[in-house]
Amino acid sequence: MGKITAILQAAQQRARDAGFSYEGALLPGEAYEILQSAPGAKLVDVRSRAELDWVGHIPRAVEIEWMSYPGMKLNPGFMAQLEQQVDKEALVMFICRSGARSHSAAMSATLAGYRDSYNVLQGFEGDRDADGHRNSLEGWRVAGLPWIQG
Repeated sequence: MGKITAILQAAQQRARDAGFSYEGALLPGEAYEILQSAPGAKLVDVRSRAELDWVGHIPRAVEIEWMSYPGMKLNPGFMAQLEQQVDKEALVMFICRSGARSHSAAMSATLAGYRDSYNVLQGFEGDRDADGHRNSLEGWRVAGLPWIQG
C-alpha cells in the first residue's frame, strides 16, 4: 500500500470513528504530504481575510472565507466561490485556525457534492495551551509546515 493510500485510509477511519459526515480527518503533516504528492488535491483555507493578512497564510492554498471579520458572519458566497475554484472531483482539504470552521466547510462541501472532502484537524494554529495561547501545542505552524507571514 502506498503512503498516500495509507494516510487517506487513516483519515477516513478517524472520520468514521468520530461520526463525521465528510470523507476524512487529516493531521496537518498528512494534509501537507497529500498536497505535495497527490496531483489535483486542493487545500482550501477558510480563515477570514484578517487572519490570513495578520497571522499568515499557506502557500498554494485556495483562500475562501467561511466567515468574515469583523462580526464573523457566514460568507453567503462560500459555495459559489468553492465551485469556481475547486473541481467537485478533486480531493479537497479544508483548514482554518483550529479545525472548527473547516469542519463545517467540509460538511457543507460534502452535502454540495464534493465526495472527497477532508478536514485538517488542529488547523493552522491548534488549540490553546494552559495559558490560553495558540501555536504551542499543535497545528500547521507548530508542525513546521510551510507558511508565509501576512
